[in-house]
Amino acid sequence: MKKCVIVGGAEIKEKAYIKSLLSKEDFYIFCDRGLDHLDMVREVTGRDPDLSVGDFDSHREPSEGEVIKLPREKDDTDTFYAVKEGIKRGFDNFLLIGMIGERIDHTLGNISILLYLFERGKKAVCADDYCEMLIVGQTPEYIEDSYQYFSLLNVCGTAKDIIIRDAKFPLEGGEIKPDYQYGVSNEVLPGKKACVSVGEGNLLLTKIR
Repeated sequence: MKKCVIVGGAEIKEKAYIKSLLSKEDFYIFCDRGLDHLDMVREVTGRDPDLSVGDFDSHREPSEGEVIKLPREKDDTDTFYAVKEGIKRGFDNFLLIGMIGERIDHTLGNISILLYLFERGKKAVCADDYCEMLIVGQTPEYIEDSYQYFSLLNVCGTAKDIIIRDAKFPLEGGEIKPDYQYGVSNEVLPGKKACVSVGEGNLLLTKIR
């Protein structure tokens, strides 16, 4: 499935891993400083950005590809604007890279985009040097035993009827609230695929590589 790749400006060290998630057929939106990763993406696609958005306060405005220049003072971050633009252009599958960095406020804001996309029926994964993150709800999500750990964190409301199977710490009909995050650092049983789902509400699933 052709996906919309949103490229942020956070540091990417594991370039080989991130490149393995990319495809020539994907649509690439670079967010301001995300253009620092253009050479990495070009190694996969061999082409200019499909779209660049931002106020370009941390990177020069590009001369290649389509550009949407935003004002510096605005409600949406450059990344959030890019996601909305991807939805407007008809994409249902999103990959966010370069999103997890030193600025915890930007990091949390970017993680919240996963919830925004989930609530609009879109598939979305945020990948960094160490993990993959996505929102899980009623549709079961399966986790390979190649992941060292996985965690389920509450980022909104109360999650109920949580099911975790084929894991070191299984759960049937559990509940997790934002003020007690006991779903951290679970492990897939060797040779199995863990299965997680949430009957009511949703959780942030983090799969640690």
